[in-house]
Amino acid sequence: MSAEPTFTAPRGMRDFYPADMTVRQAIFKAWADAARSAGFDAYDACVVESLDLLKRKGGEEIVDQIYCFKDKSDRDLALRAEMTPSLARMVAARQNELVFPLKWYTIAQCFRYERMSRGRKREHYQWNLDIIGEKSLLAEAEVIATALDALRRLGLGDAVCVRINNRALLAELLEKTGVQRDHHAATFLALDKRGKIDDDALRTLLRDSGLAPDAVDAAFRLLQVQTLDEAEALLGGPTPASQALRELFALLALFGCAEAIRFDISVIRGLGYYTGIVFEGFDAGKTLRALFGGGRYDNLLGDIGGRTETAVGLGFGDVVVAELLADRGLLPATAESRDFAVGYMTEDQRSVAIAITHALRRQDKRVDLGLHAEKPKNFFARSGKGGVARAIYIGPDDVARGTVRIKNLADRSETETSIASLTAPSP
Repeated sequence: MSAEPTFTAPRGMRDFYPADMTVRQAIFKAWADAARSAGFDAYDACVVESLDLLKRKGGEEIVDQIYCFKDKSDRDLALRAEMTPSLARMVAARQNELVFPLKWYTIAQCFRYERMSRGRKREHYQWNLDIIGEKSLLAEAEVIATALDALRRLGLGDAVCVRINNRALLAELLEKTGVQRDHHAATFLALDKRGKIDDDALRTLLRDSGLAPDAVDAAFRLLQVQTLDEAEALLGGPTPASQALRELFALLALFGCAEAIRFDISVIRGLGYYTGIVFEGFDAGKTLRALFGGGRYDNLLGDIGGRTETAVGLGFGDVVVAELLADRGLLPATAESRDFAVGYMTEDQRSVAIAITHALRRQDKRVDLGLHAEKPKNFFARSGKGGVARAIYIGPDDVARGTVRIKNLADRSETETSIASLTAPSP
């Protein structure tokens, strides 16, 4: 009787078995293909960062979620919780050498010690798109349209709504209702928690941040605004912040994204470095956590010692989109396809099996070579379960004739081919 397994993965961390890797690779491919299609260049950074960088630039909420430790030289280090601080550090280090605007993307493994729920793990992969050094709102349109293109490639083109706001607009509305600017940052952080905590707890947070009772009531009323027209009416007419949103909506319409876009005053984003337009992508029914989120951050490079550069970024995690694919019945096949399986009856045919396998692989075919002699019944039973298109089984009679039979496992048809033609060098 076998013993129970002793070890499991740490809570919130993930193992990826082959079936899981099939899903992950499909998501990664959609991300990378969409990014390359839009002209983004790939980059990566170290998983371990300076704790000081992440604490200062990771955002207020993330500080308590950082996996941190001391190295053997007593330095304070941490596993990255997100990618933007690392990106800013890298750009600042070579700012004089780089040609702006930059359009960079990465697929990064990130870690946060947070309460787990559906769509939320303590380890996840995140696709980041960033455009640095471009003031035009076309930068926002580009990253949002690229994210929607990745979803289209996954079969989710009609399943997502992108909710967009402008922190500058919300600041104007708060000021109009009497909330002074020195309270805005704390108010943004508190309001971003709506839906994550109940309204009574939210009211307490707002009061603790220094808002008077009437200002707390005013902040809640602002979250009832449904349209950009209503927001402009409260402000007495259009403002630069509202006009920026209208321009962005018009640009996204040119990308064919109009049906997926909504104004939403409640989208705030908890990270402190955002300075302008912010957005979050949800499944259309908003039954899951956000698929992606981002916005404009204009001060981050300057804050860590570089020259100030305007920037727009987006982060898109793998956990929620995998949940949405499962809900929609769109998960990719769990078994990776193979072009051929090659097996043999005795060790005497092994060299021929290897020669055929080698030749087919040189033609970029995916070939699963049997690693030991086996009976035909066992070979075909195994091959039939492994996502194999065609099977070649070699016995002593095949070698004597100089031919093998290639069996199509889908329709069970067979064709006979000479061993010499299969093993001939490619032209």
